[in-house]
Amino acid sequence: MSIALKTEHDGQAGTSPNEDLLTQRYDFSVFFDVVNGNPNGDPDAGNMPRIDPDTGHGLVTDVCLKRKIRNYVELVREGEEGFNIYVTEGAVLNEQHRQAYRALTPDDAHAEKLKPKDADQARQLTKWMCSNFFDVRTFGAVMTTKVNCGQVRGPVQFTFARSLDPVFAQEVTITRQAVTQEGTDKEREMGRKHIIPYGLYRMDGYVSAPLAQKTGFTSSDLQLLWEALLNMFEHDRSASRGQMAVRKLVIFQHETALGNAPAHQLFDRVQVERKRTEGEAPPRSFAEGYEIVIDKQDLPNGINILQY
Repeated sequence: MSIALKTEHDGQAGTSPNEDLLTQRYDFSVFFDVVNGNPNGDPDAGNMPRIDPDTGHGLVTDVCLKRKIRNYVELVREGEEGFNIYVTEGAVLNEQHRQAYRALTPDDAHAEKLKPKDADQARQLTKWMCSNFFDVRTFGAVMTTKVNCGQVRGPVQFTFARSLDPVFAQEVTITRQAVTQEGTDKEREMGRKHIIPYGLYRMDGYVSAPLAQKTGFTSSDLQLLWEALLNMFEHDRSASRGQMAVRKLVIFQHETALGNAPAHQLFDRVQVERKRTEGEAPPRSFAEGYEIVIDKQDLPNGINILQY
């Protein structure tokens, strides 16, 4: 699938002479919403939606969103060399590490405990993991277990997503026309679902060019990341999550690897305007409640704004 990204301001940003070498820093914001669903349940609170107890704003963890990115990449690039997923369903991480030893030191790979013999082998093992696992070279990984492949600091980092307004977590009772086991007088059983009637969330993220060059994260990987962010809910449907959709992806492209402006100043340019007035009922859709506005005036030199 191709992505249509619209350039809002060209500034002075250039293009890399080598399209596979990531030489520019990126900062981005993703806006997504939920209708009658639970975007990220908290197992310590009976799987209720995560909520900031001080403000009532909804939360979605970075781990939850990275899971959806992994699932999408695994779906669309399954079987392709270099696009395996390290943290996947049913994976045993030590066995994932052992693949690197089998490739580089097959005679030693059968041992229960494995660690690099020297610094050079440690670098080779870590490089092999980055080359073969998309999520390792993207998000990083701590692989210092019994089968040791080192530690990788990933170039792509997410914040927690936070709702723009306080959300109301509603408990809904449901019934099932069947029982769990025989020998009971009940003809049906009851349960509960926790939903948020509506919430618009924002997540900010960062892509470091220097770290990308260390892990081998390329411009092609970056395009796949944008694609995954835009489609992360399209193949993640479930009854508990209701209707979830990405409403906007805003990308700040820097001209240089170290960046041309502080990230927080760029993020402050992306604001959400509320369409309702004080005292009106809370919104139950994106169209009736919000408009995302980007301040494009007096952009720092070397900054492009791309948006979907």
